[in-house]
This record gives sequence, C-alpha cells and structure tokens, in this order.
Amino acid sequence: MSLRKILLRTLLLSLFLGGLGVLGAYKYLQNYLDKPLALQAEQLIEIRPGSSLGQVARRLEQEAGLEHPRIFSYWASNAGFDRAIRAGEFIISPGMSPRTALQHLISGPYVQYPFTLIEGTTVRSALDALWQSPKLRITLRESSDEEILAAIGSEYPSLEGALFPDTYFYTAGTTDQALLSRASNRLREVLEQEWETRAVSLPYASPYESLILASIIEKETGLRSEREQVAGVFVRRLQRGMRLQSDPTVIYGMGESYTGNIRRVDLEASTPYNTYRISGLPPTPIAMTGRGAIHASLHPSDESYLYFVATGDGGHKFSTTLDEHNAAVRQYQNRMATQQSTN
Repeated sequence: MSLRKILLRTLLLSLFLGGLGVLGAYKYLQNYLDKPLALQAEQLIEIRPGSSLGQVARRLEQEAGLEHPRIFSYWASNAGFDRAIRAGEFIISPGMSPRTALQHLISGPYVQYPFTLIEGTTVRSALDALWQSPKLRITLRESSDEEILAAIGSEYPSLEGALFPDTYFYTAGTTDQALLSRASNRLREVLEQEWETRAVSLPYASPYESLILASIIEKETGLRSEREQVAGVFVRRLQRGMRLQSDPTVIYGMGESYTGNIRRVDLEASTPYNTYRISGLPPTPIAMTGRGAIHASLHPSDESYLYFVATGDGGHKFSTTLDEHNAAVRQYQNRMATQQSTN
C-alpha cells in the first residue's frame, strides 16, 4: 500500500473518530440541558439587576440544584441568551431542566404579591397597611394627601374615597405610587362606567357627589340586598331638602375622638361631616367604596321610605313616616336591651 493511501485512510479515520467525539459531546450537552434539576420543591430565585450569566448560573446552582454551572454558562452565552435574562423574582419548579429554567428566566412570569384595599375602610388605614407590604418600594410615606393625589394623577379633592377597593398584584420593587395609581385609575373607570347608566332625576351635580353618597351607603349596610333601599332613603332625603342624619358620617367627622359610642354632644357638634347638622352631602367620601355601593347610589330603589333603623342582626327596618320610624326604633332598642340583659 502506498504511503499516500495510508495517509488518506489515517485522515479519514481521524475525521470519523472526531465526528463521533463531536456527536457524543452534542448528545451529552442535550441530555444535560433536558435533565430535570435536582429540586424537590418550588424555589424562589431572585435575579438582581446587572447580574452576569455566571452569577445567574451560580444562583441556580446554589438554590435550584443546577449541575455544572460552567457548562450552563458556556451554552447560554454561545446561544445568545446572556442578554435576554431579566432581573426580578421567579419560581423555579421541580421538573424544570436547565433549558426550561433558562427560558423561564427569559419569558416566564414574575413572582407577584397581592395587596387588598378593603371596601368600607378609610384611606389612612389602607396606606398604613400598604407601607408594611413586603417587596414594595415605598416612596410616598412622608407625603401629604395632596402630594399623593398629585403623584397618582388624581383630580379628586380628597384622597379619601379616591382609590378603588380591590386586590392588586405587584412584583418586587414596584413603587407604592404605581400601585396607588392603578387603584386611582380603576376608581375613575368604574365611576365613569356606572355614571353612564345612572337613573334619571338624581340629586347629584357630578359623579363625585354620587361617590360621596356611595361611601355612606358602604358604611351604613353590609347587606347587598339593602344597598338600593338605603340609597333610596338618602336620595329622597336630598331631593326633599331633609338632612341625611347618617351616623357613619358623624363618626368619620369625630376622627380619633370616636371611642365606640356616639353621644348627644357628638350629634350636636359642628363638623363638615355631621349630617345631623349640615344639609346635603359631606364634602368628601368617608371610606373606600366598592362597585356595588356606587351602583346603588346611581340606581336607588323607587320606594317611599325616608327612614331606617338597625335591627341588630345586620339588617335594617325601613319606614315611610316618622311615627313608623320612632315605633321601629323603640321596638329594636327594646329588643337589643333584652338581648344584652340575658347575655
């Protein structure tokens, strides 16, 4: 055999063996990328802004059971994924492989945290709770109500009632301003929608006035079935020039001096929210108001009731005349006194 043939065969054998090596390496890499991580439970992974691919790989190694982080980094870099990884918090789940974990960091959902604004509570209690929320970046704690209104783009004259009660989800690092802006925009959207379908001949000069009454309805009854009736009583009172005489407005006007009871002196006090003394609506809402109460304020019942009194079981007795109302007051006051004496 000639030397030339020997060299050719040697070259072909080398290429064949090299090809087997490349094929073997490729198969090894694919098996590695698709092998599930050594993870027994969901794991939160935080990718900090500016993290390098090596730092991401080491975090996955330490917290998600990633093997061979250098191989992972080399593959991800050569595939062009190094600049696609996002900063934030992600959940890595059992069954994910290095390949699917990386894809999750590139396009999967961020971890989200809930915060709930509760119907019928004041904005001050809501803000106190908001500023205790984990992962939220606080920027408005030292701001006045007027400064907060400006920061969230609200045109309402008061922060009270300017937020829509709902559950809002946010990611780590979201600002309180961003979350409050969403609640403000949602309130404006709901109020505009309900205002468009309102009943005729209502005693409101603006949607904001209907929001004020809605907040009173929110505080007066916890029963959905009563909202329109309560709204009807207050709307008819406004139409007839009668005072609203709503205890929740008195309580709101008392502020921190309220200790659980309303005394006669409190009903006689001059505050902008004492609807036993002022005519018409108070100047602002007295609580955060849900859609149900807003709808009721714009769709009151068309009955003839002008009064109502709590029955002690969460509901109310509605009356048309003052005599009927006074009789109902005596009836339910006597019932509650009897219940208290037997307990």
